[in-house]
Formats: sequence, structure tokens, C-alpha cells
Amino acid sequence: MIFISWNIDSLNAALTGDSERALRTRQVFEVILENKPDVIALQETKLPAAGPGQKHMELLKKYFAGYAYHWRSSVEPARKGYAGTMFLYKENYAPAVSCPEIDAPDTMDSEGRIMTLEFDEFYLTQVYTPNAGDGLKRLQERQLWDIRYAEYLQRLDRVKPVLATGDYNVAHKEIDLAHPENNRRSPGFTDEEREGFTNLLDKGFTDTFRYIHGEVTGVYSWWAQRVKTSKINNSGWRIDYWLVSDRLAGKVVRSEMLDSGDRQDHAPTLLEIDF
Repeated sequence: MIFISWNIDSLNAALTGDSERALRTRQVFEVILENKPDVIALQETKLPAAGPGQKHMELLKKYFAGYAYHWRSSVEPARKGYAGTMFLYKENYAPAVSCPEIDAPDTMDSEGRIMTLEFDEFYLTQVYTPNAGDGLKRLQERQLWDIRYAEYLQRLDRVKPVLATGDYNVAHKEIDLAHPENNRRSPGFTDEEREGFTNLLDKGFTDTFRYIHGEVTGVYSWWAQRVKTSKINNSGWRIDYWLVSDRLAGKVVRSEMLDSGDRQDHAPTLLEIDF
């Protein structure tokens, strides 16, 4: 099976916008669909609290013909039109869908950050991990989130094997970003966040990219939009992951980033696994 995950940074804008960025985003749709994924996981959809409107649904049917979908939006007391996730999966599948709460701090459980599909042989779950924020103002809440999320994956793993994906908002090792020396206290590369990710892996999960590619450097999944030359110079971070239960690692065939062309921000990530 082939799975693709992507922080799209506004599905709303991608579907309905006419800006150059929206056009580039829709070009990435083509790259994703060329790989014939069984399931597509999208983060940071930024849809309304009520979910996709009629226009959104028409365009989803146009661009993702043959796929069913489930969504989860940010709802009160969290900010509306913020965060959010969506799964699209081939219509011949009928997974059970859940939108768990993990006893996260602040409004994080209301921000639409986790969705899980249950298939006969495995769970597939996606996450849009909260950012520690400018000035690390949300770092303490982020640390608690990391603990609660790791516990959630561990609970799933006790029932059946897990595939976990999404924007984890952390570069785990120095080789996971271009300039570690300049980012020691930047959100996404603090010791606390890196330790949280290590704790997650230690609960029985494998970073499939590192499993397949070892200590390869210079391969990233995100380039800052605010820096116009970040992608040209490959000044990126690897913060988007495919994790699997350790007992599934030997079944992984591919784990890689897809080419998102001139579009900065996140690139889609692909996992192929032979069950």
C-alpha cells in the first residue's frame, strides 16, 4: 500500500484560490496522484468549523476523483479556521474513523489535530503537532502534548500495529536541518522537543526515513516561506515523518519526500509498505 502525507497549509486556499501559490499547490496534487496513493493525509487544512462547504466538496470530487474523505476542523473554544486535518482514501476502503482527544493542554484538543483510521490489520493516524511558538511561548504546553500523544500511540499499538504520520514540528537530529548551530533555541529544534520525539520512538516506533536511508543528509521536508532563497539554497528542515510500529519496520519498501517544485513550505512525504 502507498500512503502520502502533506501539510498543505490551507486546503481552502488550495481549492478555491487563484494566486500563484494556489496554482503551485494544485500542481502538487498532480504529483501526489501520480503515485496512486491508497490514502492521503492532509494537515493544516484551515477549513471552517462546519467543514468543507459545497464549493469545497465539488472541487474535492474534481481533484480527488475516486476518493472518500473525512475531515476534522478547529472548533470553539479554539480559534476557527485554524489547524485541522483530513484523510482521503480510495472508495473501496471502509476504515473506521475516530477523532481522539488526548487530554492535551490549552485548546489543543479542539484544534482538529489528530485523526485515526482503523483498518483490519493496522491503525493509520495523522497529527498536526502544535508549534512551540514565537519566543517558545507555548513550549511547556508542547512538552505536555508530546507526552500525551506518545501515550496515545502506545495505546493504539497495544491493539494492532500503527502507521503514524504528519507534521511533527521537530527536527529530531542535527542532520535533520541545514543549520543546527543557528537554531538551538528555535521552535522545532529545542532540546525539549527533540527529547519528546526520542521518547516517542522509544515507546516502540521507527522513523521510516532513517530506517531506509540511514544518516543521509540534505533531505528535508520544509523550507521557510519567509526566506525567499530557503528552497533554492536547500536551507530546510525535516519535520514531517512516517513512523511505524517497530514490528512493521521490515515491511517498509519506500519512505521519501516528493518533489513539490517551486512551492516552498512543506513537501509531501510518501510511505510504501508491503503488508
